Amino acid sequence: MRASACLVFTIALILTSFGVSAVVSSQASQKDDETWTKWTRKEAEKILSESPWSGNQTETDTSEMFFSPTADPNKPGARPQPNDKTRLEQGATNQSVNVKYVLRFFSARPVRRALVRLMELQSTPSAEQVQKLHNFANVKATDSIIITLVAQSTDQRSEREVMQAINSAVTGTLKNETYLERNGKRLFLEEYIPPGRDGFGARFIFLRMMDERPFIDDKTGEVRFVAKFEKGPQIDKRFKVSEMVYNGELEY
Repeated sequence: MRASACLVFTIALILTSFGVSAVVSSQASQKDDETWTKWTRKEAEKILSESPWSGNQTETDTSEMFFSPTADPNKPGARPQPNDKTRLEQGATNQSVNVKYVLRFFSARPVRRALVRLMELQSTPSAEQVQKLHNFANVKATDSIIITLVAQSTDQRSEREVMQAINSAVTGTLKNETYLERNGKRLFLEEYIPPGRDGFGARFIFLRMMDERPFIDDKTGEVRFVAKFEKGPQIDKRFKVSEMVYNGELEY
């Protein structure tokens, strides 16, 4: 399956998570604001990195910050060190290592519109693909709150270790330690989807309603997202709901 076709298929699956059909009427799209289709790369990237719907958490590992010679513990006369084998096989950084976790409210239209806008700026999709991408960007989530997680690091070894934990996680191992919290109430994870080829990152899916009412509304001061991976990242990020207004509507 070609990358573009794979992406469209993935989008169709995601739309079902929102509780809507993958086919959105053109009439509905025409009523919506289309100024996002003119966003520059900088404007789209800002939505995805520094906006009410996105945020970062950075973890720093200083265990290898100070220089220590890497010796082969198998050589005669070598004095073995606790980390010699790992350093020899994988390399030593001799500097602090940062891993950045990028969190986004994927169910919020501004985030999906920014992702689609970057796709359009980076490639030349066909008219049919553009229609599907715009449907994906414009549809309003009705059933789910979806948060995505992307891990980034300049150190390949650290990123590989983190991604192993993220890729191997399943809903069952995350469910009791992953939740949205507001005003002392917790909404626990409904479904976890590991990262795929689409580049959107790992997806955490929560039901939108709790006790027959929206879990988040305009009276919610802030919402906290917590996710604890076994032998992996411990995510704890807060978002200000009052700032998550887009075109006069609360978007999350």
